[in-house]
Parts: sequence; C-alpha cells; structure tokens
Amino acid sequence: MNKTIFRRLLLGNLAIVLLGLGAVGIAISMMVKGYLYDVTQQELLRKAKKVNLSIQEFQTADENMLALLTFLDQTFDTRIWIFNDRGEIIATSTQDEVSVGKSVSGTIAERVMQGNAVSDELHFEGLTEPMLSVAVPWGKEDALYGGIVLHAPVNGVTHAIVQVRETILWVTLFGMLISIAIVLYLSRSISRPLQHIARTAAEIGMGQYDRRLEADGADEIDDLASSINSLAAKLERMDEERRKSDRMRDDFLANLSHELRTPLTAMQGFLEALQDGLIPEEGREKYYDVMYQETHHMTRLVDDLLDLMKLEREEVAIDRHPLDVAPLLRKVAFKFEPDARERELDLRVEADDALPKAYADGDRLEQIVANLVRNAVKFTDRGYILLKAYAEEDKVVLEVTDTGVGISEADQARIWERFFKADRGRSRKNKGAGLGLAIVKELVERHEGTIEVDSRLEQGSTFRVRIPAYRDPSEVVVAKIGESSVHRTNIFLHKKFPNRKSNDHTFPVQ
Repeated sequence: MNKTIFRRLLLGNLAIVLLGLGAVGIAISMMVKGYLYDVTQQELLRKAKKVNLSIQEFQTADENMLALLTFLDQTFDTRIWIFNDRGEIIATSTQDEVSVGKSVSGTIAERVMQGNAVSDELHFEGLTEPMLSVAVPWGKEDALYGGIVLHAPVNGVTHAIVQVRETILWVTLFGMLISIAIVLYLSRSISRPLQHIARTAAEIGMGQYDRRLEADGADEIDDLASSINSLAAKLERMDEERRKSDRMRDDFLANLSHELRTPLTAMQGFLEALQDGLIPEEGREKYYDVMYQETHHMTRLVDDLLDLMKLEREEVAIDRHPLDVAPLLRKVAFKFEPDARERELDLRVEADDALPKAYADGDRLEQIVANLVRNAVKFTDRGYILLKAYAEEDKVVLEVTDTGVGISEADQARIWERFFKADRGRSRKNKGAGLGLAIVKELVERHEGTIEVDSRLEQGSTFRVRIPAYRDPSEVVVAKIGESSVHRTNIFLHKKFPNRKSNDHTFPVQ
C-alpha cells in the first residue's frame, strides 16, 4: 500500500490522539476512582463516629439500640454492625441480617479495641454485594464495649467511574473526528501544492522551462516552489544560451565552409588546368599569383578565427601602457599607402598637438586601426581616408573616416557579428570573411573602450574608437590632495565667514 501524505498524517494523528487520550483517560480514571473511594471512606468514618456518639450510652444490644440503629441506617443509607470486645456481632441495623452471632476478623477487633479506626482493606463474610467498610471503636474513651462497622455499597462509586470512562471515550471519539478533519485540511493544503510542484517539475524535466509556480507564502513549500522557479529560470537561460550557441556554431560552420570553399574550388580548378597542361607557359605566372592570393586569404581567415576565439575566451593578454597615438596612426597609414594609391585614394592623418597618451596595448591598438583602415580601403574608390586623433574628456578618440559606399542603417547594428557581411555592393576583388570588425570590437572592449559607427549609403562611414587616456598616478594623488585642501579651506572660511556664499571669492579685510 502506498503510504501517501494523507494516510501518514491520518494514522499519525489518530495514533497520537488514541495514545494521548488513552493515557490521560486511564490516569484520570484511576485518580477519580481513588479520590471517590477516599471521599467515601472519610464520609463513612464521619458517619461511624456519629453512630458511636448516638449509642455510646448503651452497653448492651437492647430494643432501644436496635431501633436507633434502624433509624441511623435509614438516615445515613448505610448498613451498621455492632460487635463486642470479643469480635462477636451482637446487633445490626437490619432485622433480617444473618450476620448476628458471627465474628469479625480478630485483627480488626484487636485494632478497634486499641481505640483505632480501621478503613483499609476490610473484608467480611456474608455480604451479598460489594461494600466499602470502616470500623471504629464503640463506647467512650475510658470504656470501650466493642466496635461499630459501617458498610456502604460501592455501586455509586462504580457508576461514577463508569461515567468518567464513558466521558473519556466520547472525548476520544470526538478528538478522533477533529483529528480526521484537521488531517484532511492539512493533507490537502500540503499534498495539493506538492502534487502541483511534482507536475511542474516533470514538465520542466521534459523541456518546458517556461513553467513557473506560485510562491506567495513564507513556508517550506513556498521555499521549495521558489527554488523550482529559480532552477527553471536557470535552465531556461541555459537552454536559450545553448540554442544561441548552436545557431552560432551552425552559422560559423556554414560561413567558414563558404569562405573556404570558394578559394579551394578556385585553387583546385587552377591546379587541374596546370596539371593537364591546358595553360600555356606564358600565362602560368598569373595563375600562380591567383593561387598565392587565395592561399594568403585562407591563411588570414584562419589567423582571424584564432584571434577571435582567443579574445572571446580571454586568452589574449593586453599589455597596457602609455602610448603616443600620432606615430601609430602614421605607421598604419604608411603600411596602406600602396593600396590607397592603387585605388586612387588620398590617405590623410590628423592629430592634435597636445594629444594625451592613450593607456593601451600598442600592437593591439595598431591591429584595431589597421582593420578599420583595411575596410575603408576595400570599399572606397577615388576619394579619401582620414585617420584622426583628438582628446575628449578622459578619453583619446581615434576616427577612421572614408568616402566609400557606406553602410545601411539596418546593417549597422550587425556589422560587429562574426561572418556578417553588409551589402555594400561588394565586388569580387573585395574578399573578406566578416571577422575584422568582430575582432575590433573585442579588442576595444578589452581596452575598456567603446566603438561606434556613423554611416550613410553612398556618403561614406566614420568609425569612432574611444580609448582611456593615461593619467600619471602622481598627478592623481596631487589632484586628490588639492581637492581635499580646497575642501578643508572652504570649511575653514565658512566657519570664519558664515555669510559668505560658496561661489564668492572675495573676503573682508581683517
């Protein structure tokens, strides 16, 4: 049998009620029984003493004593025996009593004749029903004639005890009913949320990570529901990241395959033509040059991929130090001067005279500018490319501006993605894998900088990179000390001249 929460709660509560009320009932029954017997015995002793006061003037059992005993029997509702100093019963309160002439126990008679009242464990022969008995001396203190025995039926005591036990039984039954009602309520309040949690957990286990539980309370079940919700939210994020990763992997493999297939196909065709002798000797140099360019393109693609993967995994160390930007821009411009002349481009460099040093890695910053200039050269014909550097607050700003084909607003948000190629009317000679700007963005972010683009179709583009400027630590300390000194001076002046405004630089002459 499956032990559900309801059954366990029901059996547990019923067992507690039965054991608890049973133990309490037995204890109360015993206490009530002992109390009633003690009260009855004390009452019998009190009545026995009254009987002695009534008959202590009689020394023998005559008619007057018998009449008085009958009266006292009816008054006290007790049976009365009188025995002499030898323990022989000489008179009773009932005329048909068969005990006259018999004797009480010698121990009882001896104790009574010693002037003691006896009330514990008295047993007499000839009684037809259970009785509670006591024995007291008969006579005066200086003259005892025998003893007086009073019998009271225990039916009343037994009836009272039975009533107490019946009451305890009814209370137990009532407690069991209340316990069942409480168990029903508790089991429903506990089992229903748990069942709902179990169903929701099963659905989450089947991949429905958007399922949530209500957890408005502060008990353990609500804590469990909150934990399930947190787990579901984490699984949902992990699933979304996994799907995004799968999509990126699929796109990556598709783009990589596309980028590699084109040069490999061209190289395979050229090699087959050369192997079959279809290309004359004087034309082979051109084909060799094309295959070299395709090989160079694939090598650059692999290098860019490795750089991007290392950047995303933070495996590339950035060695930042104070760096003059102007010589770096002139160096990059010199490297691309032949390509610019080939496309009839005017390559210019402008840098402010008082330009602060950038806090950057020289090789990586050169890579950033080179990738931007390479893109500008690819998509600009018969125009100019401007490399500009200037200061802006605590940043050094590098701009690469071209007069090329530009980028549409729809593509500007996606140009930083891997393998994304904006529709710029690419010609066959403008080969690229779409990794340059992704590498640029990663490198800029590793420098704690920002990059943005401002572009219009057929009007050109401007890529703007902001790199933190270098600040001498000693200047920072002096600046902080100066600020602190000014602050303390202002406090002193305010205390001395409380009516002076904070922006008032004039002071009264002392």
